[in-house]
Amino acid sequence: MIHIFRQGTDASKPTLVLFHGTGGDEHDLIPLAEMLSPGSSVLGIRGSVLENGMPRFFRRLAEGVFDEADLIARTHEVKAFLDEAAMKYGFDPARLAAVGYSNGANIAGSLLLHYGNVFSSAVLLHPMVPLRGLTSPSLSGVSVFIGAGVNDPLISKSETEELQELLAGAGADVTVQWSNQGHRVSAAEAEAAKNWLDRQSFQA
Repeated sequence: MIHIFRQGTDASKPTLVLFHGTGGDEHDLIPLAEMLSPGSSVLGIRGSVLENGMPRFFRRLAEGVFDEADLIARTHEVKAFLDEAAMKYGFDPARLAAVGYSNGANIAGSLLLHYGNVFSSAVLLHPMVPLRGLTSPSLSGVSVFIGAGVNDPLISKSETEELQELLAGAGADVTVQWSNQGHRVSAAEAEAAKNWLDRQSFQA
């Protein structure tokens, strides 16, 4: 997978795995990552699916309607890549924090629902429920921050609440931050995510 890796300067910090939104790339969330966790190593991944020339992490059939078979296949593809990257770059796969926006938040959520503690923590910004009817592994010990917009035109409040219940039901510690910024990431949302991430424990 096309990606970028930047070695961090603070070994006590987690490695951040970045998942961009539709049309983004592996560089998109680096400024956000530097704000969320200064000194962390960063692995930015580019989605390997193109929609009208725009990179995504999995196909969709229509706005808000996922190609579930492709989503499942791409989820396994990303997990295999994370395992390979851990060996190549020498970061601890047990100390990863996902940072995903929109389509990227959905693939990160799917990884949690398929693999459980693939991430110790996850910052999911404007996610949807990636899959329904899936028996999730335990998410005990996993912390999830969800950034949501009360007026998000793409994601209803009930969908966010459904995702919160789904993750919490599997054992995750879930925090939801509501903002009034539609489907974009606001400065207040990013600051709340940073403060939340600062409180997480990443054992060396």
